[in-house]
Amino acid sequence: MSSVESHEEQLSQSDPSPSPNSCSSFELIDMDVGSLYEPVSPHWFYCKIIDSKETWIPFNSQDSQQLEEAYGSGKDCDRRVVPTDGGRYDVHLGERMRYAVYWDELASEVRRCTWFYKGDKDNKYVPYSESFSQVLEETYMLAVTLDEWKKKLESPNREVIILHNPKLMVHYQPIAGSDEWGSTPTEQGRPRTVKRGVENISVDIHCGEPLQIDHLVFVVHGIGPACDLRFRSIVQCVNDFRSVSLNLLQTHFKKAQENQQIGRVEFLPVNWHSPLHSTGVDVDLQRITLPSINRLRHFTNDTILDVFFYNSPTYCQTIVDTVASEMNRLYVLFLQRNPDFKGGVSIAGHSLGSLILFDILTNQKDSLGDVDSKKDLPSIFMDQGDTPTLEEDLKKLQLSEFFSVFEKEKVDKEALALCTDKDLQEMGIPLGPRKKILNYLRTRKNSMGINRPTPQSPAGANMSNIPKESEFCSSTNGTGNGEHLDVGIGQVPVKYPRLIYKPEIFFAFGSPIGMFLTVRGLKRIDPNYKFPTCKGFFNIYHPFDPVAYRIEPMVVPGVEFEPMLIPHHKGRKRMHLELREGLTRMSMDLKNNLLGSLRMAWKSFTRAPYPALQASETAEETEAEPESSSEKPSDVSTEENLVAVKQEAPPIHVGMLNGGQRIDYVLQEKPIESFNEYLFALQSHLCYWESEDTVLLVLKEIYQTQGIFLDQPLQ
Repeated sequence: MSSVESHEEQLSQSDPSPSPNSCSSFELIDMDVGSLYEPVSPHWFYCKIIDSKETWIPFNSQDSQQLEEAYGSGKDCDRRVVPTDGGRYDVHLGERMRYAVYWDELASEVRRCTWFYKGDKDNKYVPYSESFSQVLEETYMLAVTLDEWKKKLESPNREVIILHNPKLMVHYQPIAGSDEWGSTPTEQGRPRTVKRGVENISVDIHCGEPLQIDHLVFVVHGIGPACDLRFRSIVQCVNDFRSVSLNLLQTHFKKAQENQQIGRVEFLPVNWHSPLHSTGVDVDLQRITLPSINRLRHFTNDTILDVFFYNSPTYCQTIVDTVASEMNRLYVLFLQRNPDFKGGVSIAGHSLGSLILFDILTNQKDSLGDVDSKKDLPSIFMDQGDTPTLEEDLKKLQLSEFFSVFEKEKVDKEALALCTDKDLQEMGIPLGPRKKILNYLRTRKNSMGINRPTPQSPAGANMSNIPKESEFCSSTNGTGNGEHLDVGIGQVPVKYPRLIYKPEIFFAFGSPIGMFLTVRGLKRIDPNYKFPTCKGFFNIYHPFDPVAYRIEPMVVPGVEFEPMLIPHHKGRKRMHLELREGLTRMSMDLKNNLLGSLRMAWKSFTRAPYPALQASETAEETEAEPESSSEKPSDVSTEENLVAVKQEAPPIHVGMLNGGQRIDYVLQEKPIESFNEYLFALQSHLCYWESEDTVLLVLKEIYQTQGIFLDQPLQ
């Protein structure tokens, strides 16, 4: 029997039938019920396991209201499925469970919460179960109505809750051994605070996300399952990235939001690490891994080896298939859940993920039907000057005596590129020269890209017929079946899947693309080259990021210029950078002024012995020289200022990879990071997820494609 029922029974026993005189008192109580008691406002929570502990997190106000409306809609509410968190999760009301839509995640318990108690180890409040909360609410209503407090209840876990007054309600845990003789638990021990209603507990409840989605961005992670120093997954890091973007939209696109021109940008994570390591390769690695330094070896197998996997034909195929198919799957699912979506799609990659996306984009086809259009597209390779003749090549290899042999057989450079070792042997070329020639042809093919006709595979219509790649790639296994294509900028022969959409912008965070292209033998990128299906490309990096490399010097190798400095999200440069530039400028001015003064003094000293007849002339020259010497430093300083301005916005064409715009964008380091570059090197590679400057640049470039700009341009 519950405490409420026992209390009602006591009331019926003590007051069997009220007299006419006493009836008026109950009428007064009934009249005051509406003014004293107000029903509690419920709020919906979900439970997540964080650091091996259950943590109850409130839904935002918009989602909680939708859940409450569905809950009170009628008998079919148990069958209702309510989308929450911007459509990324579904709540099944009947099961009281929350499921992720776009990725794999453990389901979370959901509660309709009204009563809470404070936890033991932290100040976070924990909601009571829905059934016990109802008992608490009924007891509270009776206490308020009858003005009878000191109510004591027992929870299903034999915990004691005492309602002293509306402001003081406590919760006692059961004492071990108190039930040895069947006695009820007592209120001994440290009490915990009990609160009624979510408005009385300290918890942040957000308003919710805009319903309108303007743009979709897929985010691909780098090596390993963890994406930051807190060992969080790509899902958690992208959640932070999305949260930062929502805050920046409110602060930097306020006018557009007030005019209802924009909604929000949706970021969805793409996970390829789990499918790769579910192939059984971890078991194979475990058998050959040494038992010493176990944790370090496990970390190496789980993270760093991903780079080697990507350079393996077998596992590289698994990675690119997973990334492309996952992005296609997410795109189709997103359109199914958002049928009114009319925005564009962009892609972003961190670390190795950016290289994966770069290779996939490089191997896309401009259109479904126009296969021959590849002849008109520029190759990513840039020929270095005029192509040497066969005679010049042989002279370079010190094999000029064999030119007559090739001339007799009518073998030109194109035919020589198709010759095998057996062909050269049949022409009478000795072993040593044969090896030299074949090695030269192989090296030249890898570094400059030799056109070789590749037979078209049956599946080429949607997978392998990449316009520009057919221009500079060939089958490396010599079979000519076209099933595995060499991308021309690497040694890994794989078949790249085709994306079912055309990305508008490709963002690379902390990217090693430049290094990998150089290691693959690509020295220069053709300035006319651009992705077949993607118009924009931004290489964003932290100045201390040990994994990041630049792209622009490969497009314009003969010109040295600084990358574009990303403005601080609050405007201008960081204070320590401005101070550093100011001190540098001041020191140069002092240096130039000092040199000018010394130069003037030295000239005056050397002219002192001259005759007195030249005194007036010397005086005039002396008066004129300080002016010239004082003008020189200002000219030098002006030139330096102009150079600094040019470094910030150099009027230089860096090719068509980003539509003629700049490609390399560098973040500003924080003041504390400037003290020691090495100390913050690892952190700088993982800083992009919570970087307001990075997110703001992404939002600015995305919304510029829609003709929407920042409220105030950042400088």
